[in-house]
Amino acid sequence: MSESTWASEQLVAAAVEGDAGSIAALVSGSYPHVRRFARTLCASPEDAEDAAQEALIVLYRKIGTLRATGALAAWMFRIVRHECLRRAKLLRAPLQVAQAPATRSAEDDALGRWEAERIAAAIATLPTDQRQVLIMRDIQGLGGRVVADALGLSLAAMKSRLHRARAAVRGCLPEISERDMP
Repeated sequence: MSESTWASEQLVAAAVEGDAGSIAALVSGSYPHVRRFARTLCASPEDAEDAAQEALIVLYRKIGTLRATGALAAWMFRIVRHECLRRAKLLRAPLQVAQAPATRSAEDDALGRWEAERIAAAIATLPTDQRQVLIMRDIQGLGGRVVADALGLSLAAMKSRLHRARAAVRGCLPEISERDMP
C-alpha cells in the first residue's frame, strides 16, 4: 500500500502544522487502513478495533511531532503494532500472576522469561489464521464456540486450525537441552 492512496503529502504537512480540517481528514482517511492492519495483528476483532482507535487517538494528539511527512504510514503501523502487543500482554498478565508460585528464585524468573520469549517467537511464526485461533483459545481463554463465531468459522474448522497451530508451536519448541539454556 502506498501512502499516496490515503494521505497526500500536502494533507500530512497541513496536519503537522496544526490545521484542524487536515487533521480530521487524515484521521478519518487513516481509519480503514489502520483497522485492516490491526485485524492482522490482534487476536480478536474487538482488540483490533480498540487498537485502531488508540492509534488514531495518538495520531490526533501527536501529529505535530511527526518529522517527515512521508513517514506517516510507518509511524501509524508501529503504533498499531505496539497497541496490539500491549493488549496481548495485558490479557496474559492476570493468568501469569494467578499461576505463579509464592516464592520464585531469580533463576526461575529468568527461565520463565526465556521460555515465554521462545513461545512468543514460535507463535509469531504462525500464519495469521492459526495465530488468531491460538491466541483467542489458549491465551485469552475464550470458549471454542465464541472463537469460531468471532472468526466466522465452523466449530470443526476452528478446532482444526487450533490443532495445526498447537502442533506447529510444539514443533518449534524442541525439548530444552543444557546447551540451549541462556
